[in-house]
Amino acid sequence: MKTSTKSLAATLLLGFAALVFMFPSPILAASKAQIDRDVDAALQQLFDSTPAAKKLAAEAKAILVFPSIVKLGFIIGVQGGNGALRENGMTVGYYNTAAASYGLQAGIQEFGYALFFMSDSALQYLNKSEGWEIGVGPSIVIVDAGVARTLTTTTARKDIYAFIFSQKGLMAGLGLQGTKITRINPD
Repeated sequence: MKTSTKSLAATLLLGFAALVFMFPSPILAASKAQIDRDVDAALQQLFDSTPAAKKLAAEAKAILVFPSIVKLGFIIGVQGGNGALRENGMTVGYYNTAAASYGLQAGIQEFGYALFFMSDSALQYLNKSEGWEIGVGPSIVIVDAGVARTLTTTTARKDIYAFIFSQKGLMAGLGLQGTKITRINPD
């Protein structure tokens, strides 16, 4: 039993080291200016690849963008990254997203996601919470290719729509349930 614990610890340590060398930007503390540049690039990439996101942005009260989330897992999984909340194209706050999971999983992946807040009440929930766990609170619809084809500003009636984009790497499964979002104050 002692050998398997040592093997697991060594694997997790090697995995973390690989994470630092392969994807250093989300691990290191980013400045406001760097987060804003990354958010600008991520939004442009999302709008170019998903026209439904661009249409929805025109109606959204705010958009919370996490341009680079890194997920690492081997039985125990962790993910995290920083982003910015945009209202009318202007940054009004900075946030961190983090999650942990366990189970049959192995791999490393980088991705981004954007949450389109369509109602004032959903945005107020984010602003009032001391840390918001996705899956508790306002309803969220994950927009995949099928939903994106039928989504219009007329049919968009949920509180929040989530777009996952720029997936790189290999990790079985991807979700936002259990992710905690917390306001931060970067330099």
